[in-house]
Amino acid sequence: MLYLNLWRRPIKSSRKLIFEELLKSISSHVLSPDKKSILIKACIFDLDGVIVDTAHYHFLAWKRLADELGFELTEADNERLKGVSRMQSLDIVLELGGITVSEHNKFVLANKKNTWFVDYVERMAPEEIFPGVKHLIHELRSAGIKVALASSSKNAKTVVQLLHIQNEFDALVDGTMVANSKPHPEIFLLAASKLGVKPEECIVFEDAEAGVEAALAAGMKCVGVGSPLQLKAAHKVIAKTGEFKIREIANL
Repeated sequence: MLYLNLWRRPIKSSRKLIFEELLKSISSHVLSPDKKSILIKACIFDLDGVIVDTAHYHFLAWKRLADELGFELTEADNERLKGVSRMQSLDIVLELGGITVSEHNKFVLANKKNTWFVDYVERMAPEEIFPGVKHLIHELRSAGIKVALASSSKNAKTVVQLLHIQNEFDALVDGTMVANSKPHPEIFLLAASKLGVKPEECIVFEDAEAGVEAALAAGMKCVGVGSPLQLKAAHKVIAKTGEFKIREIANL
């Protein structure tokens, strides 16, 4: 944990001065002399449901595929698809529909779903970024904390370009770069490696149970974004990414 001493002093100046001191305190990474604390040097963000709601477009595409296959895919069913790879998601969808297909047809169905998804996301605009997310990223980077994007989606690069946020990250890892999907920790470990930091020096922002499991398996702190019940394994759970304050790093 980081030791923030400015709150022990009476406020003598403006909010700007207080904020500058807070950034200085965090960026200097001063450790509490009486505690063995882990130094936080990086924050790793999932994309879907954390920065923007591409999860909704995934659901529309999977639902369209399910409709074509003759059964209904509900939003509750869709929770099982969050944070896992495209082919694993397809396996879950086929299981829900009680459908068995050949490996060849699996790839045909997965590509069909992805074509629909890309059609949907190509209409996205920067205004769809969740409120407060860019401000949080700017605060973190101003405090000297590195920022990475780690998404299981193979379309993550396309999405960040459409949102005009590709330059907001010090590293980007997507589904094309890893062999294992969440809850395997590979994607987060690769992100840490690209940032040049140790896993225990990272905080992950995740909205899916599989993502939380992956972060913990990597030995990282995790902030869950969404339901406290669903994401109870995370170190902290917030309703929306933009609600997180950098001073809260000290309490993780």
